[in-house]
Amino acid sequence: MDAEFSRPMAVGRIPAKGMETVVEASEDECRRLVKRLGIVGLRNLSCRYRLKPGRGGEVLAEGWLTAHVTQECVVSLEAFEDVLAESFTVRCIPAERFREEDEIDPFAVDEVPYERDSIDLGELATEELSLALDPYPHKPGSRIPPELMAPEETAPEETGRRQPFSALAELKKKQN
Repeated sequence: MDAEFSRPMAVGRIPAKGMETVVEASEDECRRLVKRLGIVGLRNLSCRYRLKPGRGGEVLAEGWLTAHVTQECVVSLEAFEDVLAESFTVRCIPAERFREEDEIDPFAVDEVPYERDSIDLGELATEELSLALDPYPHKPGSRIPPELMAPEETAPEETGRRQPFSALAELKKKQN
């Protein structure tokens, strides 16, 4: 299967001092990414990279991603636009040297394998975009109507039910 947004960069073409480059998705590529990402719309996807080669074929990639996305609100089911601006850092490792760790260090730089002496900067941007998308997007100002809320989701004054830890709060008041 062809990648929806592919911009291969030969690792051997990255100078020792590093380089900067920008990749931008075309309208057609954005339409194909909409299907892959399960969103309503996507436009102006762009990612600026600073690439710095390391030892053993490693490449440190710093990226700055921007995109206009249209998503469906999980509350109102209305489409709404949002602008994403994310920065990220990944270390690209030759696939033959890449090892998945059993324990993940949340503070370590993410490592991504690449094959055939080429890093796909478009695919890397797509993966970072997918991580930046809100899995439960809310249109600004959207609220669940009170009549649709389950009884336990309404305020305690409305239900008359005691809330968890209310007995502890009363004990604390008596002790003071």
